[in-house]
Amino acid sequence: MYVCSCFGITEQQVKRHAEDGACTPRQIASACKAGTDCGSCVRRIQAILGRGACPRRDLADQGMPVLSDLPAATGLEAA
Repeated sequence: MYVCSCFGITEQQVKRHAEDGACTPRQIASACKAGTDCGSCVRRIQAILGRGACPRRDLADQGMPVLSDLPAATGLEAA
């Protein structure tokens, strides 16, 4: 099912980015542009992400890269 009609992003793609470390709608947007055009999908993205703990949130709050396809400068191993 499509989450972001503007960019053709599916729920599975959002979940994959979340598994790779995207903890917020902004990080999802950085990974695939979802939520950056009309913004109507941002609440759905938030619902998919849920409110659970994100082990990489501290890194994100510090402005450090957290997605697994970025250089390993964070010291985290890819999942």
